[in-house]
Amino acid sequence: MSKKLLFITDAFDSLNHKKDTSIFMMEEASAQGFEIYQCEMESINILQKDVYADCKFVDIEKSFSVTSPSTFKLSDFSYVFMRKDPPVDTNYNNCLHLLSLAENNGARVYNNPKAIKEFNEKVFALYFSDYIPDTIITSDIEKVIDFQKKHKNIIVKPLDGMGGASIYKFDEIKEDQIEIVKKMTINSSQKIIAQEFLEDIYDGDFRILVIHGNPFEIALARIPQGGNFKGNLAAGGKGVAMQITNKQMVVASIVAKKLKDEGINFAGIDMIGDKLTEINITSPTCAREIFNQTGKNPIKEYIQGL
Repeated sequence: MSKKLLFITDAFDSLNHKKDTSIFMMEEASAQGFEIYQCEMESINILQKDVYADCKFVDIEKSFSVTSPSTFKLSDFSYVFMRKDPPVDTNYNNCLHLLSLAENNGARVYNNPKAIKEFNEKVFALYFSDYIPDTIITSDIEKVIDFQKKHKNIIVKPLDGMGGASIYKFDEIKEDQIEIVKKMTINSSQKIIAQEFLEDIYDGDFRILVIHGNPFEIALARIPQGGNFKGNLAAGGKGVAMQITNKQMVVASIVAKKLKDEGINFAGIDMIGDKLTEINITSPTCAREIFNQTGKNPIKEYIQGL
């Protein structure tokens, strides 16, 4: 078998080498004897009826220096990892179509591109409706108003966001809040998600990694700081590694079975208290923080289990 791995990511220079989980994966895979290549979505092409990538060799031992691009079939790699951050927009979906064709032609692609196409990360949690907070998905402003009246405190967020961007907490809906909803829904033409606000957020938004169908024993509790309600690290939350609770293990194990069945071998589920809020399958993060704080290495487990 080839000992080459390809990582499809955002621009390589934009990745934070101290925190980024894709970089952590490259380091671990290199330590296990793999050659590491990287490209962006724009470098995936169909040529001569097959799927190719114009990709750069990443020399981990030489401070992540990269070469000029070379062209390979995706099936030339042991594995191809789709690690591009959202939004899952038209360009993202077009790339997934090409990755699905590459799979058909013998490439091994993770996470499964068909699963990424089918399961929106915000909507995916609703497949497990027994474990989620009260949730609506709508473009109707009146329905958001009624939902806020029902719960008093609600969270409103886009369906394709990440990192805590464009998330709002409403404890009333007046003119300012209506304007926010109008902007988010593009005047009631685009759906958003609203959920009841969970006070348990102040104890942390728990990122639980699911690796090859098994929940990792340590989660990262992302704890809001300075009176903020957002635990996301990108929004200023503090990450604290913690043993997952028995209830979290039960819910994560149920979700993990579905993930494994769908060809998703590396995911990050988010739980606030005992409630499941999101299932991240595009480019889950927080592995580096878990390793740095505990010495337990989810990425080594992931690479070894491929």
